[in-house]
Amino acid sequence: MSIDTILSQATAQAVKALYGVDFPADKIVPQTTRKEFEGNLTIVVFPFLKASHKAPDATAQEIGEYMVANCDAVEKFNAVKGFLNITIRPTFWTSVLNHIAAEPNFGFVPVTDDSQLVMIEYSSPNTNKPLHLGHVRNNLLGYSLSRIMEACGNKVVKTNIVNDRGIHICKSMLAWLKWGEGATPESAGKKGDHLIGDFYVAFDKHYKAELKELMAQGMTEEEAEKNSELMKEARAMLKKWEDGDKEVRDLWAKMNEWVYAGFDETYKRMGVGFDKIYYESNTYLEGKEKVDEGLEKGIFYRKEDNSVWADLTADGLDHKLLLRSDGTSVYMTQDIGTAKLRYQDYPIDQMIYVVGNEQNYHFQVLSLLLDKLGFKWGKDLIHFSYGMVELPNGKMKSREGTVVDADELMDEMIDTARKMSSEPGRLQGVPEEERENVFRIIGLGALKYFILKVDPRKNMLFNPSESIDFNGNTGPFIQYTYARIQSVLRKAEEDFNAVDVSAVEPNEKETNLIQKLNDFAGTVLDAGRNYSPAVIANYTYDLAKEFNQFYHDCSILKEEDATLRAFRLKLSHTVGTIIKRAVSLLGMEVPERM
Repeated sequence: MSIDTILSQATAQAVKALYGVDFPADKIVPQTTRKEFEGNLTIVVFPFLKASHKAPDATAQEIGEYMVANCDAVEKFNAVKGFLNITIRPTFWTSVLNHIAAEPNFGFVPVTDDSQLVMIEYSSPNTNKPLHLGHVRNNLLGYSLSRIMEACGNKVVKTNIVNDRGIHICKSMLAWLKWGEGATPESAGKKGDHLIGDFYVAFDKHYKAELKELMAQGMTEEEAEKNSELMKEARAMLKKWEDGDKEVRDLWAKMNEWVYAGFDETYKRMGVGFDKIYYESNTYLEGKEKVDEGLEKGIFYRKEDNSVWADLTADGLDHKLLLRSDGTSVYMTQDIGTAKLRYQDYPIDQMIYVVGNEQNYHFQVLSLLLDKLGFKWGKDLIHFSYGMVELPNGKMKSREGTVVDADELMDEMIDTARKMSSEPGRLQGVPEEERENVFRIIGLGALKYFILKVDPRKNMLFNPSESIDFNGNTGPFIQYTYARIQSVLRKAEEDFNAVDVSAVEPNEKETNLIQKLNDFAGTVLDAGRNYSPAVIANYTYDLAKEFNQFYHDCSILKEEDATLRAFRLKLSHTVGTIIKRAVSLLGMEVPERM
């Protein structure tokens, strides 16, 4: 049983014994005592004042005296107004360490048959270009959130909706037909998504040149856009696609397969994945059916030009277009269709969409529409809205100066890790294959941690050189702490678990470290409640920082007292275990040496 649970139950017993009131123990949540006060954990007594009929400080005093007398874990207390600051008996902290070390999945809530099913959508790429820096933040947030929600005891389904149809796809296809000369990923020596992205850029280049020529002939920009032959051809190709033209559909399928192969390679390298992938080319038709159903039920209405709308003025919003006058769908229609298919495939209890904050209004509308159409989770869907990510100098190795390619970014991070880890004294004597794997772990860990440590709701500046620093609040600092622990354990060459350490009284540094370990379970739940990987990231940094202070002040391998040495080795081992478990929730790995 955790120290938090012990104190919660002891407090509930005190309230019952002193005031005759049954107060639920699970509603009593101990907090870490603020540094300016004496104590380890604090109980807020204001909720008990109705039962005690006494002032806050008097109530705290009475509950504290009861707990000292009746709870073995409590050594002493002090009351500051309505806050009961409790000092835990030193040897009890050792029992807390033993409990954490003995629990294989400490901090994680087990998933059962009765667990809620949470579906998390993230990534949502277009098949006309490779993944970029914005996708990196999206994927890292979505995957980390899926790990956190599962650690909180939920069944989780990771899903992706691929935007594989539309005029932007036809632009790449048309450019390939005109200027591709039959190029394939193999013949070009490029990943498929990069190859198709090049043709999307090529279309834009030729289109702008055409507009410039037409405008030189005296047309306005608007007239030039209307008279562009290239754009007319792209629209004609889209019409053929929608009509099911075999030649166009075959080309579309072939080029999309090239892109999917490229995406898969990037996802694998990034360390993210999905349980189910949906495609817009399938879901938009399902959406049109649901809109027709809404028309029949009077939920939506049709205008004279044949377009279909939803009137959301009663909900404080405006009128929302669902089908254009020519019957073609919009993004909202696609999302309704995707929801329909997902609801058929899974018994969803909660739906979380990981999408940037520029889509806040879209998901506000989608929530209302899904609720009106009868999806039980519609009104309560979660839009995990996150801010944009930028680079300090604008761009890094970008194509056309507009985007930062995800593959190039990962290459850059690993290369930086290679340069920094090649300093004298690091990884000497380690085989080259293992060294390269360490560089990969450090580089990608730096990228993931730097992005995930920031409150997801905020815009952020990603600085590659800052992210890979071995000091400060970075992934490599945490990874280095883990590797340092593994080095200590390798040098120890003794079975510390065979030694009974229950009588050891931890010093202040050791107590702080055990208390920080004990905080892990509550931190995971907090991250799940707030949908925030940043909570896990910053907890892990604090834990690593606390360990390094302990490592600096307390001898481990040179400690002559065998029992105390075993205790400190056990404490170090447990810190390493929790660091590894915590960063796994961020999708990070830790190297055994670095």
